[in-house]
Amino acid sequence: MRRSKKKSSFVHHICIQTNNYEQSLNFYRGLLGFELISESANFHNRHYNSWLRMGDFHVELQTGKIGEKLEHLNPNSQGIVHLCLWVENLSYEVEKFKKIGFEFKIKDGQEIYHVENGRLCKLIAPEGTIIELRDNRGI
Repeated sequence: MRRSKKKSSFVHHICIQTNNYEQSLNFYRGLLGFELISESANFHNRHYNSWLRMGDFHVELQTGKIGEKLEHLNPNSQGIVHLCLWVENLSYEVEKFKKIGFEFKIKDGQEIYHVENGRLCKLIAPEGTIIELRDNRGI
């Protein structure tokens, strides 16, 4: 009888496309703390394709094809709806993003709200991706 070798799998990255490359790059790198590890100009008929890293997780950030205007995502559609990051101090992060004018999804009149066992907020990245920030490591 053969023993099957157990695979190690993990989520490596998500790909985010943007019409506002510099704004999105500054958001993920400068505000969320991702490290830029690779930036390729003129990549497969795109102005840019870049890789950012936070721990073992990566974001592939790219522009649409040259001459293409990308449509905004519909948060009421199927598929990935948001990206969630754990933060140590949620109140601090919310104030930081409010000061620079980022838009939050409001629930019951609040930027920060409770869902089951934790506090969270949802802000909107320059390209429209919903970024959930939460201060509870559990699910």
